[in-house]
Amino acid sequence: MQYIKLGNSDLEVSRICLGCMGFGAPGNGQHSWTLNEDASRGVIKYALEKGINFFDTAIGYQSGTSEQYVGRAVRDFAKRDDVIIATKFLPRTAEEINDGISGQKHIEKQINKSLENLGLDYVDLYIYHMWDYNTPVYDIMEGLNNIVKAGKTRYIGISNCFAYQLAKLNALAEKEGFAKFVSIQGHYNLIFREEEREMTKLCQEDNIAMTPYSALASGRLARLPGESTKRLKEDSYAKFKYDKTAEADDVIIKRVAELAEKHDTTMTVISLAWLLTKVTAPIVGATAAKQIDGMSQAADFKLSDDEIAYLEECYVPHQLVGVMAQNTKSASNDKHVWSVGNQKV
Repeated sequence: MQYIKLGNSDLEVSRICLGCMGFGAPGNGQHSWTLNEDASRGVIKYALEKGINFFDTAIGYQSGTSEQYVGRAVRDFAKRDDVIIATKFLPRTAEEINDGISGQKHIEKQINKSLENLGLDYVDLYIYHMWDYNTPVYDIMEGLNNIVKAGKTRYIGISNCFAYQLAKLNALAEKEGFAKFVSIQGHYNLIFREEEREMTKLCQEDNIAMTPYSALASGRLARLPGESTKRLKEDSYAKFKYDKTAEADDVIIKRVAELAEKHDTTMTVISLAWLLTKVTAPIVGATAAKQIDGMSQAADFKLSDDEIAYLEECYVPHQLVGVMAQNTKSASNDKHVWSVGNQKV
């Protein structure tokens, strides 16, 4: 396993981050294909043995049970100082807004609950999971800065945002002396490359770590078109993200398979090896210990420049989907959250 600094932090992370959305009480939340605790522990233990020290979960994954499973496994199988734990918080609810719960108070409540779930005193990276268009950005940044000062997280990251939003938030943080975002967790893989329009350039210039999710396109980049798995059959959100572009994507997926055969390796290795030429540490989910092998092998696999170009040349632009599509609609009505008192930021 290879290791790298996470952006402008002093966190030394494995080049592969284990995504933990697949862990948690099955059916307890939005997914039916997740692993129970015993199975989750086996995957986490094997990942640690393979040198993966970076784990990403969220309070919203399976009603907090993902955090609980990850926390217990890490405490049992590793030393706290040897692992990097990231978790994420959700926007304020309508009920909280009606009750006058501020953005600062909401973040404090969310981190306290996550620490309780994880059984930890602090997390290494606390991530703004999705943009909250109903909360002033100053409240978000001050709330995050408060928990950094309180020692509840070492660094902060952001997910599911546009490059201009990340740039403006970090500019506000610099102006106010707040903690700045050291990482961005966006939707980025070989068949969805829209982050290359602006986000990759911002991150290169400002040394912000890219830790993209859906690194294998919910399994589509790990097997030939037509091959199926339990997740491919049951993950309706993944189908929503990828099924409409399947014809264009299949051309690229077949090239991944071609190179995997050429190198006598797996499609997982080829797909992740390509992504590792672009980002700091992709977030890769696993629901079986054997899937960890391909993930760890990818960190040491090198594609030639010609092979990278061969994988990239058939890409066609994609429409934004999921959270980012909703962000597009919300951003057009984003009138108040950039106001700080009477000043614009």
